[in-house]
Amino acid sequence: MLTILQTFLFRTRGRRQLDATDIFTYLYLGLGTLLMFGPVLWLVLSSFKTQAALVEFPPQFLPYTQQTVIVEGYDEPLPIFNVTLDDGSVVQLAQVRRVGIEAQMVDPANPGEIIRVNIDQRAEIREISLAWENYTDPLERFNFLLYLRNSVIVTVVATLITLLINSMAAFALSKYRFRGRNAIFVIIISTLMIPISVILVPVFLVITTIGWNNSLWGVIIPGAAT
Repeated sequence: MLTILQTFLFRTRGRRQLDATDIFTYLYLGLGTLLMFGPVLWLVLSSFKTQAALVEFPPQFLPYTQQTVIVEGYDEPLPIFNVTLDDGSVVQLAQVRRVGIEAQMVDPANPGEIIRVNIDQRAEIREISLAWENYTDPLERFNFLLYLRNSVIVTVVATLITLLINSMAAFALSKYRFRGRNAIFVIIISTLMIPISVILVPVFLVITTIGWNNSLWGVIIPGAAT
């Protein structure tokens, strides 16, 4: 089975080697795959970036974060840089603050002395780090399981109701010949073209009058009806 699949995927127009058509086909398919799955991959990788990494320019493809170090006498971890000194040597210093084009740095091993350097003399020390808190924080801050359950109930019930009603309507319109059949079909197609935002206020008034506000039925029925 694997051999058949491999033969199917890597078959060529030429018998022994790739010709121009094969090369063009693979380039076309490769470009199409990149255009289709590239944004999806970017979305997944961006979900693991910190807020600072999301807004930085130019943007980075991988979720890089700047390394930090805990320095005695400072409450928060300080970002660490490779700093090129005037004599050409490179040392790792932690940045306390930045004032204009000058950065105030300290040696993590000797934090008592402030070293002032030009910002062009420093380079960030970065590493790939996954911000798992982007996924754990919503689970801890909100009742995620309740929201998930409500979403599943609304989706499943609205889909079942829609399938039931639409199947019966489709059967009647396709199998039976009766007066006004074409008019009903045109009306149904026309209502599908009306955006939900146009009827949002009337739907809200109807749901409120019936007493379905603050309930899942107030979301299920309008979704199934439209």
